[in-house]
Amino acid sequence: MYAVAVPAPVRRAFHYLPPAEESPSSLTPGVRVMVPFGSSSRIGVLLGPVSSDAAQSHVLKRIARVLDNEPMIPGELLGLMQWAADYYHHPVGEVMRAALPGLLRRGGSAKAEADQAWRLTPAFPGDAVDRAPLQAALVLALKGRPEGAGADVLRPLGGGWRRALAALTKKGWVEAVAPAPQSPATPKSRCRVILEPDQRTVVNTIRDHGARFGAFLLDGVTGSGKTEVYLDLIQGVVDAGCQALVLVPEIGLTPQTLARFQAQLSCQVAAYHSGLSEGQRRNVWLQARAGVTPVVVGTRSAVFLPMPSIAMMVVDEEHDGSYKQQEGFRYSARDLAVMRARRLDIPVVLGSATPSLESLHNVAQQRYQRVHLPSRAQGASQPSVGVVDLRQHRPQDGLSQPLLQALGDRLQRGEQSLLFLNRRGYAPVLLCHDCTWVAACSRCDARLVVHRGQGRLRCHHCGCETALACQCPACGSESLRALGLGTQRLADALAEQLPEARIMRIDRDSIRRKGELETVMTKIHQREVDIVVGTQMLAKGHDFPDVTLAAVVDGDAGLFSADFRAGERMAQLIVQMAGRAGRRSRPGEVLVQTHDPGNPMLQTLLRDGYAGFADIALAERGEAGLPPAAFLCLLRAQAVAREAVTDFLQRARELALKSVPEGVQVSPPVPAFMERRAGRIRWQLLIESTSRKRLHAFLADWLPELESNRVAGRVRWSVDVDPVDLD
Repeated sequence: MYAVAVPAPVRRAFHYLPPAEESPSSLTPGVRVMVPFGSSSRIGVLLGPVSSDAAQSHVLKRIARVLDNEPMIPGELLGLMQWAADYYHHPVGEVMRAALPGLLRRGGSAKAEADQAWRLTPAFPGDAVDRAPLQAALVLALKGRPEGAGADVLRPLGGGWRRALAALTKKGWVEAVAPAPQSPATPKSRCRVILEPDQRTVVNTIRDHGARFGAFLLDGVTGSGKTEVYLDLIQGVVDAGCQALVLVPEIGLTPQTLARFQAQLSCQVAAYHSGLSEGQRRNVWLQARAGVTPVVVGTRSAVFLPMPSIAMMVVDEEHDGSYKQQEGFRYSARDLAVMRARRLDIPVVLGSATPSLESLHNVAQQRYQRVHLPSRAQGASQPSVGVVDLRQHRPQDGLSQPLLQALGDRLQRGEQSLLFLNRRGYAPVLLCHDCTWVAACSRCDARLVVHRGQGRLRCHHCGCETALACQCPACGSESLRALGLGTQRLADALAEQLPEARIMRIDRDSIRRKGELETVMTKIHQREVDIVVGTQMLAKGHDFPDVTLAAVVDGDAGLFSADFRAGERMAQLIVQMAGRAGRRSRPGEVLVQTHDPGNPMLQTLLRDGYAGFADIALAERGEAGLPPAAFLCLLRAQAVAREAVTDFLQRARELALKSVPEGVQVSPPVPAFMERRAGRIRWQLLIESTSRKRLHAFLADWLPELESNRVAGRVRWSVDVDPVDLD
């Protein structure tokens, strides 16, 4: 009898008899198997044999088919995933599913295949598809690509792109071709990394530790050359015939990091992220598993890549919240990288100019070793940080006079500026001046955001949208006012105040298709842009050599928040924004606009830097019994009816209080910050302890009992261990 991890919302494996016609030698842990499950079949992962007394008493079903000749998930990774299922208290089948790319999850071939490409034929008449918009878009994408374009280029054009492509093919205007040959995997030469003394000291410290496990927190100021340290360390790994994995927090950082690594490493470097086609993801996954690809740069899910000779892991911008999955299997890629390195007995490097308080706490507890880059590379100076008091300098559409003056100075000198505002759209509120009606989402406890360029009102939480009204639906008045500030409005205001400036907006509304962000970044680097306005993606590790001014337009957003992590995030944002300015010989400046310039957190940051802020924040967290001095788990529940949610969580707490051990606290249920979202009522229950061991022992006993309770079937519920967002 064998245990199989089947993707299902049940916190255990399922037992099956072996296939009637398969030899036991084919039943190796880690292979994919097709099994009967209820009235259907599912693809699961074989965990291994179980003794007959562990099997359930009723008649077991047989495994229908073994899909692989060898394990898709090797033993090392299989053990990590089972550990993760236990630590995050998540169904093991869904955890195993997360380790596989989409095609392999669905039982697809475990053989890398060349991506299909298409190109225009000489028979294509230039103006023949004017009345077929999607066909016209396909033609436009194929023009100028004689080598052909693949699904990764054509898919974003629309959901019916394959049907439109088939129609063009049937007419003889498009033909399928083999994809263009890739560049050689191993360059003949590379641009050798020349390390500065501080960088060489860090590299030597990590190398002297040896090939065994060690978690190194690389705390380097922005622009100090952390990437050069990564490159030198990884080249040593490659020279030894081994593999390395580099994690970055955002897809937008992958092309930049990939280009640097490809230019300076003497080996093939692959990317792995959700922006790739399913075929591309499978190919990278299989090549990494075969040991063909020495270095992979990827986002969160890359932590699950099978790499048989992996000898080092790097987590860049380790403080970034994007490393924590917020839906389904809620894992932290950073923490899993550290655990995987520990299990493999290899070093892991966590890099950041603004280390998370959790990592700094681990340094204090001597779990991590801190290595430091105290100054910017190539003699660049640190930017100055100034505060604009909005009580004295009232802003117009987010722009105070000191900020406008600073922007004008940069324009005259031919320098670039960055403006950060973490709010998409034109304005967050549409208000009737006569009756005070406010445009609200019908499915969420949220206001609709004005997108004036598209003439739409949109909910940024559930996606609901409607046409932008000209009259108030409550009183019929035409006195509608767009209140507040979004990136669209800020960009419009800049264009009005500084008409000579070339302005570029970067957010999820302006960057939608694959390749658009790379195109925008190229324009910035080629000095085709004077002012960049954008959301949080601007502050994440990009290198803009000609930017000398960075501004946080709404500094109050992080100063007046109920989230206990808000101060940490705001401090990280300010320091990271400072890192975008003055990275070369010209000095940089950072401006923070706020109504509270005397805020203690802000003053500490300005006076003592991020290290001084972090010391005080860690002490405050310890006094308040908050992470990292304590450990949290959040039980979330949602349903259409509020009564179902509150009944479930109240019952969950009653069950918990019957067996809760000393040192573990279970708080009463409370509504989420946004109680109604996408038409569902959301509440939550917080469990906390100063002992991780006690917390997890309690969860292991409590959750199975909760799962078997009848009330649990009436709601959607999930467990979030080590939550980074309490909403």
